[in-house]
Amino acid sequence: MIESEMIVPTPDAVAGAVGRLAGVVNRTPVVTSRTLNAQCGRQVFLKCENFQRVGAFKFRGAYNAISQLTPQQRVRGVVTHSSGNHAQGVALAAKLWGVPAFIVMPDDAPAVKRAATTGYGATIISCPAAEREERSAALVREQGYTLIHPYDNEHVIAGQGTAAWELFEEVGELDLLFVPVGGGGLISGTALAAAARCSGCRVVGVEPEIAADANRSFRSGVIETLPTVPDTIADGLRTRFIGQRNLAVMRQYVADMTTVSEAAIRETLYFVWQRLKLVIEPSAAVALAPILLGTYQGAGERVGVILSGGNVEVDGLF
Repeated sequence: MIESEMIVPTPDAVAGAVGRLAGVVNRTPVVTSRTLNAQCGRQVFLKCENFQRVGAFKFRGAYNAISQLTPQQRVRGVVTHSSGNHAQGVALAAKLWGVPAFIVMPDDAPAVKRAATTGYGATIISCPAAEREERSAALVREQGYTLIHPYDNEHVIAGQGTAAWELFEEVGELDLLFVPVGGGGLISGTALAAAARCSGCRVVGVEPEIAADANRSFRSGVIETLPTVPDTIADGLRTRFIGQRNLAVMRQYVADMTTVSEAAIRETLYFVWQRLKLVIEPSAAVALAPILLGTYQGAGERVGVILSGGNVEVDGLF
């Protein structure tokens, strides 16, 4: 679903978002581990967005977008479609600005994310996952809501890039920076931040093998769509296609893309929980997997990883 005017953000847009989000978002910690470094044979810096407000990086982009609405748009309200983390980000940002928020959410979205979304005051509209874009578009037409697209929105992209901006501020130059890829908001924002703060850093996007539409799109130069919603454990990356703006940024600023298996995601998730004592969700483990397990051989001693969030189902543990 593409908004009427396609504005592709630039590295300067991330700088603007940094100022807009100052004092609102959590400046999340960067974690290092001797055990992790030994396993990878590199110096690894983990940007822990699992400690962000709503438990994921998505709050950054949502707040950056909602903060720039006109007074008329704020009165009418906003709508988005999301399996959970963007939903929570929009819900909280809208609450902070006093804006009504309506979230079109797949029927199978994790219960913990649905509960948090309603807890921030948003109204959830459930539908089959494949129908969420169409349902959101109908609400825009019928109710006059402003769409805060989960990834194909220039303000959302710029806001997501502030996580990498903070990482470069804290640790300096990096050789490689790994980012999980769903719709493309985080990687496109991250790549813009790298272009502004660390032009020698190679930004690498990582997807589940069974959800590799962005990999194919990155290489072909056109948006490649999956026939069905991918059934990956990384529920935050269950997108069928990336956005136009995201692809435009990726083709200019992203160095490479790779994929990881479902088994690799599980193995990485176990390692992080067991050895690093960090509660991350499977989508975050996707970004660390290729460097932890040695499946990506790109050169570079200093490596960054964006751990995108920590919203996981824990009911089965009790």
